[in-house]
Amino acid sequence: MTQEDILPLILKKDDKAFTTLYNMYHKSLFTVITNLIREQEEAEDVLQEVFVKIWKNIESYNESKGRFYTWILNIARNTAIDKLRSKGFNNSQKNLSADNFVHLLDDSNKLTNRIDTIGIKEFVQKLKPKCIQLIELLFFQGYTQQEASDELEIPLGTVKTQNRNCINDLRNYLKL
Repeated sequence: MTQEDILPLILKKDDKAFTTLYNMYHKSLFTVITNLIREQEEAEDVLQEVFVKIWKNIESYNESKGRFYTWILNIARNTAIDKLRSKGFNNSQKNLSADNFVHLLDDSNKLTNRIDTIGIKEFVQKLKPKCIQLIELLFFQGYTQQEASDELEIPLGTVKTQNRNCINDLRNYLKL
């Protein structure tokens, strides 16, 4: 089944079509979620919540406004960000045992060596400091462009332009 075949069936609340949709997209959506939420169980809960939102809100999808995949990807990203910002999630992170982090101290040099080995550090160091800061906020901390604008105290249009330029610089360094 293709996406075009599935959408009308999902609009009719067809369970089999929804299962097919899940099988088509759960891996890519889970990847987006785990980039923001590192804990496996939390990420799985968010994935489930994403598919519930898709099921309940499928009528709000408008083909003329964008691709279906982009729509569900935004639902996944926004749901993960909402989870990160939630009070319950933040409190659960504060209550983690120190035993969970002891290995980080032992492995800190290994991590640095691993980053150097795969060459990421080399590419990151080539970026301008403002690019490193902007990419950190937008892609690793889950900030929206508006939130990054507020944090960096620069206009939203400047954030958008700098983001595009920084990504292009990174592409050039990676030769993609």
